[in-house]
Amino acid sequence: MRWKWGYVLLLPLLVMLSGCQKKVTVKTPTQAPTAFATSSQYATQTDQRHRQQLIAFIKKGLLTKQGIYTNYRDTKKRTTGAATGHELLSESSGMWLQYLATTKQWKKFQRFYRVTKKTFDDHGQFSYRYDPRTKKRHTVNATLDDLRIIRALLAYDQMHQTKTYRREATQRYQTLVNTSIKDGHLVNYYDTHTKKATTTGSLAYFDLKTLAYFEKGTKKGRANYRKQLTVVQGGYLGDVFPLYAASYQWTTSKYSSASLNTSEALTTLLHLAEVGKLKATSRRWLVQRLQQHNLENGYTTTGTVSVGGESAANYALAAMIFAAIKDQAHYQLAMKDVWRLQVTKSSAAIVGGIGDAKTDQAYSYNNLTALNAALK
Repeated sequence: MRWKWGYVLLLPLLVMLSGCQKKVTVKTPTQAPTAFATSSQYATQTDQRHRQQLIAFIKKGLLTKQGIYTNYRDTKKRTTGAATGHELLSESSGMWLQYLATTKQWKKFQRFYRVTKKTFDDHGQFSYRYDPRTKKRHTVNATLDDLRIIRALLAYDQMHQTKTYRREATQRYQTLVNTSIKDGHLVNYYDTHTKKATTTGSLAYFDLKTLAYFEKGTKKGRANYRKQLTVVQGGYLGDVFPLYAASYQWTTSKYSSASLNTSEALTTLLHLAEVGKLKATSRRWLVQRLQQHNLENGYTTTGTVSVGGESAANYALAAMIFAAIKDQAHYQLAMKDVWRLQVTKSSAAIVGGIGDAKTDQAYSYNNLTALNAALK
Protein backbone atom coordinates (compact mmCIF):
# COMPACT_ATOMS: atom_id res chain seq x y z
CA MET A 1 0.00 0.00 0.00
CA ARG A 2 2.17 2.80 -1.29
CA TRP A 3 1.50 6.47 -1.62
CA LYS A 4 3.18 9.20 -3.60
CA TRP A 5 6.85 8.20 -3.28
CA GLY A 6 6.07 4.68 -4.33
CA TYR A 7 2.34 5.22 -4.50
CA VAL A 8 -1.03 3.66 -3.75
CA LEU A 9 -1.84 0.00 -4.14
CA LEU A 10 -5.54 -0.42 -3.34
CA LEU A 11 -6.97 -3.78 -2.37
CA PRO A 12 -9.43 -4.44 -5.21
CA LEU A 13 -13.10 -5.03 -4.48
CA LEU A 14 -13.52 -8.04 -6.70
CA VAL A 15 -15.67 -11.15 -7.07
CA MET A 16 -15.09 -13.52 -4.15
CA LEU A 17 -14.59 -17.28 -3.99
CA SER A 18 -15.90 -19.57 -1.26
CA GLY A 19 -13.28 -20.82 1.17
CA CYS A 20 -14.85 -24.26 1.71
CA GLN A 21 -12.50 -26.45 -0.29
CA LYS A 22 -10.53 -29.48 0.88
CA LYS A 23 -7.41 -28.47 2.78
CA VAL A 24 -4.03 -29.30 1.29
CA THR A 25 -1.01 -30.28 3.39
CA VAL A 26 2.40 -28.81 2.61
CA LYS A 27 5.51 -30.71 3.67
CA THR A 28 8.48 -28.84 5.09
CA PRO A 29 11.13 -28.81 2.33
CA THR A 30 14.15 -30.94 3.13
CA GLN A 31 16.57 -28.74 1.18
CA ALA A 32 18.12 -25.79 2.98
CA PRO A 33 16.96 -22.36 1.78
CA THR A 34 19.50 -20.61 -0.44
CA ALA A 35 19.72 -17.22 -2.14
CA PHE A 36 16.92 -15.68 -0.04
CA ALA A 37 19.43 -13.18 1.35
CA THR A 38 22.75 -11.89 0.07
CA SER A 39 25.41 -9.90 1.83
CA SER A 40 26.64 -6.69 0.25
CA GLN A 41 28.65 -7.36 -2.91
CA TYR A 42 28.26 -4.22 -4.97
CA ALA A 43 27.98 -1.44 -2.38
CA THR A 44 30.72 1.19 -2.50
CA GLN A 45 31.95 3.21 0.47
CA THR A 46 29.62 5.97 -0.66
CA ASP A 47 26.71 3.51 -0.63
CA GLN A 48 27.66 2.37 2.85
CA ARG A 49 27.67 5.94 4.16
CA HIS A 50 24.26 6.66 2.65
CA ARG A 51 22.97 3.34 3.99
CA GLN A 52 24.05 4.12 7.55
CA GLN A 53 22.30 7.49 7.37
CA LEU A 54 19.18 5.79 6.06
CA ILE A 55 19.23 3.16 8.81
CA ALA A 56 19.59 5.89 11.43
CA PHE A 57 16.52 7.69 10.07
CA ILE A 58 14.39 4.54 9.92
CA LYS A 59 15.28 3.62 13.50
CA LYS A 60 14.59 7.12 14.78
CA GLY A 61 11.64 8.15 12.62
CA LEU A 62 9.76 5.00 11.58
CA LEU A 63 10.60 2.03 13.81
CA THR A 64 8.25 1.42 16.76
CA LYS A 65 7.63 -1.32 19.32
CA GLN A 66 4.78 -2.66 17.15
CA GLY A 67 6.15 -2.26 13.65
CA ILE A 68 7.13 0.41 11.12
CA TYR A 69 5.17 3.63 10.58
CA THR A 70 3.78 3.98 7.06
CA ASN A 71 4.81 7.64 7.05
CA TYR A 72 7.01 9.76 9.28
CA ARG A 73 4.14 12.24 9.55
CA ASP A 74 0.91 11.13 11.14
CA THR A 75 -2.54 12.05 9.83
CA LYS A 76 -5.63 13.15 11.74
CA LYS A 77 -7.97 11.18 9.50
CA ARG A 78 -7.56 7.65 8.19
CA THR A 79 -8.58 6.53 4.72
CA THR A 80 -10.38 3.33 3.81
CA GLY A 81 -8.36 2.39 0.75
CA ALA A 82 -4.76 2.82 1.91
CA ALA A 83 -2.70 3.10 5.07
CA THR A 84 -1.61 6.59 6.10
CA GLY A 85 0.50 8.26 8.76
CA HIS A 86 1.33 6.12 11.76
CA GLU A 87 -0.62 3.08 10.65
CA LEU A 88 1.49 -0.08 10.34
CA LEU A 89 1.81 -2.43 7.37
CA SER A 90 2.92 -6.06 7.36
CA GLU A 91 4.68 -5.09 4.11
CA SER A 92 7.04 -2.83 6.06
CA SER A 93 7.65 -5.39 8.80
CA GLY A 94 8.59 -7.99 6.19
CA MET A 95 11.10 -5.61 4.65
CA TRP A 96 12.64 -4.82 8.03
CA LEU A 97 12.92 -8.53 8.81
CA GLN A 98 14.72 -9.02 5.49
CA TYR A 99 17.18 -6.30 6.48
CA LEU A 100 17.78 -7.85 9.92
CA ALA A 101 18.36 -11.31 8.43
CA THR A 102 20.69 -10.10 5.70
CA THR A 103 22.77 -8.12 8.20
CA LYS A 104 22.85 -11.09 10.62
CA GLN A 105 21.20 -9.31 13.52
CA TRP A 106 19.87 -12.54 15.00
CA LYS A 107 18.48 -11.38 18.33
CA LYS A 108 16.84 -8.32 16.83
CA PHE A 109 15.31 -10.50 14.11
CA GLN A 110 13.86 -12.88 16.68
CA ARG A 111 12.41 -10.04 18.76
CA PHE A 112 10.97 -8.19 15.76
CA TYR A 113 9.39 -11.34 14.37
CA ARG A 114 7.65 -11.89 17.70
CA VAL A 115 6.42 -8.30 17.49
CA THR A 116 5.27 -8.83 13.90
CA LYS A 117 3.17 -11.83 14.91
CA LYS A 118 1.66 -9.96 17.86
CA THR A 119 0.71 -7.01 15.67
CA PHE A 120 -0.43 -8.69 12.46
CA ASP A 121 -1.13 -12.40 13.03
CA ASP A 122 -4.69 -13.24 12.00
CA HIS A 123 -5.65 -16.92 11.87
CA GLY A 124 -2.31 -17.99 10.45
CA GLN A 125 -1.94 -15.20 7.90
CA PHE A 126 -0.78 -11.63 8.43
CA SER A 127 -3.24 -8.75 8.36
CA TYR A 128 -1.91 -6.29 5.83
CA ARG A 129 -2.65 -3.26 8.01
CA TYR A 130 -2.96 -2.26 11.68
CA ASP A 131 -3.89 1.08 13.23
CA PRO A 132 -2.29 1.50 16.69
CA ARG A 133 -4.57 4.48 17.35
CA THR A 134 -7.78 2.45 17.13
CA LYS A 135 -6.18 -1.00 17.56
CA LYS A 136 -7.96 -2.05 14.38
CA ARG A 137 -6.46 -5.03 12.54
CA HIS A 138 -7.81 -5.40 9.00
CA THR A 139 -9.25 -8.82 8.22
CA VAL A 140 -7.52 -9.22 4.85
CA ASN A 141 -3.91 -10.04 4.11
CA ALA A 142 -1.83 -9.16 1.07
CA THR A 143 -0.39 -12.40 -0.27
CA LEU A 144 2.88 -10.81 -1.37
CA ASP A 145 3.41 -9.40 2.12
CA ASP A 146 2.90 -12.84 3.68
CA LEU A 147 5.36 -14.33 1.21
CA ARG A 148 7.85 -11.56 2.03
CA ILE A 149 7.72 -12.41 5.75
CA ILE A 150 8.01 -16.13 4.96
CA ARG A 151 10.98 -15.32 2.74
CA ALA A 152 12.60 -13.39 5.61
CA LEU A 153 12.26 -16.47 7.82
CA LEU A 154 14.00 -18.54 5.17
CA ALA A 155 16.68 -15.86 4.83
CA TYR A 156 17.35 -16.09 8.56
CA ASP A 157 17.94 -19.83 8.33
CA GLN A 158 20.08 -19.40 5.23
CA MET A 159 22.30 -16.74 6.76
CA HIS A 160 22.39 -18.33 10.23
CA GLN A 161 22.78 -21.87 8.85
CA THR A 162 19.98 -23.18 11.06
CA LYS A 163 16.55 -24.79 10.80
CA THR A 164 15.05 -22.38 13.33
CA TYR A 165 12.26 -20.96 11.20
CA ARG A 166 11.85 -23.47 8.36
CA ARG A 167 8.91 -25.26 9.97
CA GLU A 168 7.32 -21.93 10.92
CA ALA A 169 7.71 -20.72 7.33
CA THR A 170 6.09 -23.91 6.05
CA GLN A 171 3.15 -23.52 8.43
CA ARG A 172 2.65 -19.96 7.20
CA TYR A 173 2.84 -21.13 3.60
CA GLN A 174 0.39 -23.92 4.47
CA THR A 175 -2.17 -21.28 5.45
CA LEU A 176 -1.75 -19.48 2.13
CA VAL A 177 -2.16 -22.73 0.18
CA ASN A 178 -5.59 -23.15 1.80
CA THR A 179 -6.63 -19.50 1.44
CA SER A 180 -4.97 -17.34 -1.21
CA ILE A 181 -2.91 -19.89 -3.20
CA LYS A 182 -5.51 -22.67 -3.59
CA ASP A 183 -4.65 -25.16 -6.32
CA GLY A 184 -1.77 -22.89 -7.27
CA HIS A 185 -4.15 -20.02 -8.04
CA LEU A 186 -2.34 -17.19 -6.31
CA VAL A 187 -4.67 -14.26 -5.58
CA ASN A 188 -4.22 -10.93 -3.85
CA TYR A 189 -5.91 -11.58 -0.52
CA TYR A 190 -8.13 -13.69 1.70
CA ASP A 191 -10.64 -12.27 4.19
CA THR A 192 -10.58 -14.14 7.50
CA HIS A 193 -13.95 -12.64 8.47
CA THR A 194 -15.96 -13.63 5.39
CA LYS A 195 -13.70 -16.64 4.70
CA LYS A 196 -13.55 -15.67 1.05
CA ALA A 197 -10.77 -14.74 -1.36
CA THR A 198 -10.57 -12.52 -4.39
CA THR A 199 -10.15 -14.16 -7.80
CA THR A 200 -7.55 -11.75 -9.15
CA GLY A 201 -3.80 -12.12 -8.78
CA SER A 202 -1.48 -9.15 -9.28
CA LEU A 203 1.52 -10.43 -11.23
CA ALA A 204 3.77 -8.57 -8.78
CA TYR A 205 2.48 -10.88 -6.04
CA PHE A 206 4.00 -13.99 -7.64
CA ASP A 207 7.20 -14.29 -5.61
CA LEU A 208 8.50 -17.06 -7.86
CA LYS A 209 11.61 -17.94 -5.85
CA THR A 210 9.63 -18.48 -2.65
CA LEU A 211 6.85 -20.31 -4.48
CA ALA A 212 9.39 -22.62 -6.14
CA TYR A 213 11.02 -23.44 -2.81
CA PHE A 214 7.79 -24.83 -1.38
CA GLU A 215 6.20 -26.18 -4.55
CA LYS A 216 8.98 -28.14 -6.23
CA GLY A 217 8.99 -30.99 -3.71
CA THR A 218 5.92 -32.77 -5.11
CA LYS A 219 4.47 -33.55 -8.52
CA LYS A 220 1.36 -31.45 -7.85
CA GLY A 221 3.50 -28.64 -6.46
CA ARG A 222 5.71 -28.61 -9.54
CA ALA A 223 2.59 -28.44 -11.71
CA ASN A 224 1.29 -25.53 -9.63
CA TYR A 225 4.59 -23.69 -9.96
CA ARG A 226 4.62 -24.19 -13.75
CA LYS A 227 1.10 -22.80 -13.80
CA GLN A 228 2.15 -19.76 -11.79
CA LEU A 229 5.22 -19.10 -13.93
CA THR A 230 3.11 -19.49 -17.09
CA VAL A 231 0.57 -16.95 -15.79
CA VAL A 232 3.30 -14.39 -15.11
CA GLN A 233 5.09 -14.93 -18.42
CA GLY A 234 1.77 -14.87 -20.27
CA GLY A 235 1.23 -11.28 -19.15
CA TYR A 236 4.11 -10.03 -21.31
CA LEU A 237 2.97 -6.92 -23.17
CA GLY A 238 5.36 -7.27 -26.13
CA ASP A 239 8.82 -6.23 -27.25
CA VAL A 240 7.80 -2.61 -27.90
CA PHE A 241 6.84 -2.16 -24.25
CA PRO A 242 8.44 -5.17 -22.54
CA LEU A 243 6.69 -5.08 -19.17
CA TYR A 244 3.83 -7.25 -17.89
CA ALA A 245 0.12 -6.77 -17.33
CA ALA A 246 -0.86 -5.64 -13.86
CA SER A 247 -2.97 -8.67 -12.96
CA TYR A 248 -4.62 -11.92 -14.04
CA GLN A 249 -8.25 -12.90 -13.49
CA TRP A 250 -8.41 -16.62 -12.78
CA THR A 251 -12.14 -16.99 -13.48
CA THR A 252 -11.91 -15.58 -17.01
CA SER A 253 -8.25 -16.40 -17.81
CA LYS A 254 -7.77 -12.78 -18.87
CA TYR A 255 -5.15 -10.17 -18.08
CA SER A 256 -5.92 -6.66 -16.93
CA SER A 257 -5.64 -3.77 -19.39
CA ALA A 258 -5.27 -1.26 -16.54
CA SER A 259 -2.31 1.08 -16.40
CA LEU A 260 0.78 -0.11 -14.56
CA ASN A 261 2.06 1.06 -11.20
CA THR A 262 5.80 1.10 -11.91
CA SER A 263 6.69 -0.25 -8.46
CA GLU A 264 4.53 -3.30 -9.11
CA ALA A 265 5.75 -3.67 -12.70
CA LEU A 266 9.37 -3.68 -11.54
CA THR A 267 8.57 -6.13 -8.74
CA THR A 268 7.31 -8.51 -11.42
CA LEU A 269 10.59 -8.09 -13.32
CA LEU A 270 12.55 -8.69 -10.11
CA HIS A 271 10.73 -11.94 -9.39
CA LEU A 272 11.42 -13.11 -12.94
CA ALA A 273 15.09 -12.09 -12.68
CA GLU A 274 15.48 -14.08 -9.46
CA VAL A 275 14.52 -17.31 -11.23
CA GLY A 276 16.50 -16.59 -14.41
CA LYS A 277 13.48 -15.60 -16.52
CA LEU A 278 14.07 -11.88 -17.13
CA LYS A 279 13.75 -11.10 -20.83
CA ALA A 280 16.61 -9.28 -22.56
CA THR A 281 14.07 -6.79 -23.92
CA SER A 282 12.92 -5.92 -20.39
CA ARG A 283 16.50 -5.45 -19.26
CA ARG A 284 17.27 -3.15 -22.20
CA TRP A 285 14.14 -1.10 -21.53
CA LEU A 286 15.15 -0.61 -17.91
CA VAL A 287 18.72 0.32 -18.85
CA GLN A 288 17.36 2.93 -21.28
CA ARG A 289 15.11 4.43 -18.60
CA LEU A 290 18.09 4.87 -16.27
CA GLN A 291 20.38 6.25 -18.97
CA GLN A 292 17.72 8.68 -20.20
CA HIS A 293 16.58 9.61 -16.67
CA ASN A 294 12.92 8.96 -17.45
CA LEU A 295 11.74 6.10 -15.26
CA GLU A 296 8.23 7.36 -14.53
CA ASN A 297 5.76 6.33 -11.83
CA GLY A 298 3.13 4.83 -14.11
CA TYR A 299 2.53 3.63 -17.68
CA THR A 300 -0.36 2.48 -19.82
CA THR A 301 -0.10 -0.98 -21.34
CA THR A 302 1.09 0.61 -24.58
CA GLY A 303 3.99 2.33 -22.85
CA THR A 304 2.80 5.92 -22.60
CA VAL A 305 3.28 7.70 -19.27
CA SER A 306 0.16 7.64 -17.11
CA VAL A 307 1.72 8.98 -13.89
CA GLY A 308 4.70 11.28 -14.08
CA GLY A 309 7.42 11.82 -11.52
CA GLU A 310 10.05 9.57 -10.01
CA SER A 311 10.29 7.31 -7.00
CA ALA A 312 13.33 6.19 -5.04
CA ALA A 313 11.63 2.82 -4.59
CA ASN A 314 11.52 2.34 -8.36
CA TYR A 315 15.24 3.05 -8.70
CA ALA A 316 15.87 0.68 -5.77
CA LEU A 317 13.84 -2.06 -7.45
CA ALA A 318 15.81 -1.48 -10.64
CA ALA A 319 19.01 -1.87 -8.64
CA MET A 320 17.79 -5.16 -7.18
CA ILE A 321 16.92 -6.43 -10.66
CA PHE A 322 20.43 -5.68 -11.88
CA ALA A 323 21.92 -7.27 -8.77
CA ALA A 324 19.87 -10.41 -9.44
CA ILE A 325 21.36 -10.71 -12.93
CA LYS A 326 24.85 -9.72 -11.69
CA ASP A 327 25.00 -6.46 -13.62
CA GLN A 328 27.10 -4.37 -11.25
CA ALA A 329 27.46 -1.32 -13.51
CA HIS A 330 23.74 -0.75 -13.86
CA TYR A 331 23.15 -1.62 -10.22
CA GLN A 332 25.42 1.29 -9.31
CA LEU A 333 23.71 3.56 -11.82
CA ALA A 334 20.33 2.85 -10.25
CA MET A 335 21.63 3.33 -6.70
CA LYS A 336 23.00 6.76 -7.62
CA ASP A 337 19.43 7.83 -8.31
CA VAL A 338 18.26 6.32 -5.03
CA TRP A 339 20.80 8.34 -3.06
CA ARG A 340 20.08 11.46 -5.12
CA LEU A 341 16.64 11.48 -3.48
CA GLN A 342 17.95 11.05 0.07
CA VAL A 343 17.50 14.05 2.38
CA THR A 344 20.92 15.39 3.34
CA LYS A 345 20.05 18.76 4.89
CA SER A 346 21.17 18.41 8.52
CA SER A 347 18.38 20.64 9.86
CA ALA A 348 15.65 18.56 8.21
CA ALA A 349 13.45 16.46 10.48
CA ILE A 350 13.83 13.51 8.10
CA VAL A 351 17.57 13.87 7.48
CA GLY A 352 19.00 10.60 6.22
CA GLY A 353 15.59 9.44 5.05
CA ILE A 354 14.02 9.46 1.61
CA GLY A 355 11.13 11.85 1.21
CA ASP A 356 10.16 15.51 1.02
CA ALA A 357 12.08 17.67 3.49
CA LYS A 358 9.60 20.53 3.03
CA THR A 359 6.59 18.52 4.18
CA ASP A 360 8.36 15.82 6.23
CA GLN A 361 6.61 13.16 4.17
CA ALA A 362 8.75 10.02 4.24
CA TYR A 363 7.07 6.73 3.37
CA SER A 364 8.22 3.38 4.69
CA TYR A 365 8.01 1.64 1.32
CA ASN A 366 10.49 4.03 -0.26
CA ASN A 367 12.90 3.93 2.64
CA LEU A 368 12.82 0.18 3.22
CA THR A 369 13.05 -0.71 -0.47
CA ALA A 370 16.08 1.57 -0.75
CA LEU A 371 17.63 -0.04 2.33
CA ASN A 372 17.28 -3.58 1.03
CA ALA A 373 18.59 -2.57 -2.38
CA ALA A 374 21.65 -1.11 -0.66
CA LEU A 375 22.43 -4.53 0.80
CA LYS A 376 22.85 -6.21 -2.59
